[in-house]
Amino acid sequence: MAVVPTHPPYDLLLATADEVAAARPEVDPAMVREIFEEAATLLADGLVLDGLDEHDQRQVVEALCVDLCASDPGAAIRARADAVLTDPGRLHDPEEAWSAYLTTVQLFGI
Repeated sequence: MAVVPTHPPYDLLLATADEVAAARPEVDPAMVREIFEEAATLLADGLVLDGLDEHDQRQVVEALCVDLCASDPGAAIRARADAVLTDPGRLHDPEEAWSAYLTTVQLFGI
């Protein structure tokens, strides 16, 4: 069994799981937690964030937390990837963030 990363920025995914479970009483909290733990594990094991500095890692994971809760997470993440190249916001390396978003879509199969 894989070890779930709980250190920053992966802690944001685990916090999001708790927030989603609290906000949606119709969902099984254990199932939501498992989904976000799997997301954290895939990102860590896939080295998706390794090309980013700590600031950008946090920015990307914060955005993924939002997008993974969308009705179509794949479309939301792809749209964010496209947008980051034209409006990088606070990102230091928008091209690497773009790559991380698209790698996430592929890795998650969404």
